[in-house]
Amino acid sequence: MENEKISDLLASEREQSPEDLQHYFLSFEDFWERKLWHELTDILVKFYQEPASAEQRIRLYDGFVKTFADKINQLKLVVIGLQAVGQCKDDEERLKFLTTLTSRVDKPASQDAYVFALSHVASVRLTLGQKTESRTDLDKAEKILDTFDSVENVVHASFYRVSADYHQQSHEFAAYYRTTLLYLACVEIVDLQETERRRIAYDLSIAALVSETIYNFGELLLHPILDSLKETEHAWLRELLFAFNRGDLHAYQILQQHLDANSLLQKHQDFLYQKISLSALTQLVFSRAPQDRSMTFATISQETKVQLDEIEHLIMKALSLGLLRGSIDQVDEVARISWVQPKVLDRSGIEGMRSRLREWDGGVERLGNWIEGVGEDVWAS
Repeated sequence: MENEKISDLLASEREQSPEDLQHYFLSFEDFWERKLWHELTDILVKFYQEPASAEQRIRLYDGFVKTFADKINQLKLVVIGLQAVGQCKDDEERLKFLTTLTSRVDKPASQDAYVFALSHVASVRLTLGQKTESRTDLDKAEKILDTFDSVENVVHASFYRVSADYHQQSHEFAAYYRTTLLYLACVEIVDLQETERRRIAYDLSIAALVSETIYNFGELLLHPILDSLKETEHAWLRELLFAFNRGDLHAYQILQQHLDANSLLQKHQDFLYQKISLSALTQLVFSRAPQDRSMTFATISQETKVQLDEIEHLIMKALSLGLLRGSIDQVDEVARISWVQPKVLDRSGIEGMRSRLREWDGGVERLGNWIEGVGEDVWAS
């Protein structure tokens, strides 16, 4: 009776499907009758990826896929379910569908599929404004992920994407920045749509700028996602990031006119000035040799273009944030810096490091020659 019911369902769906999709239903019935679950799963995944299959996805899932759901790869079952859920009429229906799917795959042998489905439940909850419940789901997923030695990239990517959305909604800029970079490490950039790449690049840039704990975002500057902003209306944002990385106050003043285009940047204008001033200071220290890092306030003001009366406060701020280590002589107005936070080097930075290594090598060679000359009598004896 069961076999007859499924055969009738597949025949009915085949008749309703577009002509170029009808061959799938013949394969479905063939693999199902022969109990070739792996082959059946793979061809179902392909069918559900066909844009023209949209109207049939939920009916096929409810009437056909569910009958053998426990026999197939549970991660692929979730993939199929996620394609089907897109046809639900609203978010409430999507949440109900995904909650049921999540419960189905919550088994010891399929915890990867459980985390994958749970992340999407958390995503729908976010859309519905259920932030507390979404956070609970994400915490549960993260706890399970920490127990895995390895897991499919798609599982990690799903978790990081939803976590990033949560942090963005909560205005947790540093957490959003770090989580989104982790998400990008789990996906192929070329697989993302151009509009999605631009959105991520834009949001990452804003988060890097307004975060109160991120002062070195070289990792973002070197990431190909940032190139998505080139030749767009937001190209100025990419230039602004590079100006911050260089500590270029002159470039910042030119680009400052664009800050009103984003409410967060407009709101944080005073903080942004302080942040680029700190970047100018750390860049100055970084560019100097370790033995040449005692500088007067006047020298720092001249080279960073920061006002002289702001220098002492700026150095104290850098010391308190852990960007620099050293001391200040307030009487003589001298800063003695012993350490500067490492930077992710771009091409010009690497060239500067190369020049300094050459100078160091030359200094070692000259010292060796001097020692050899002074100690001739010792070496001779």
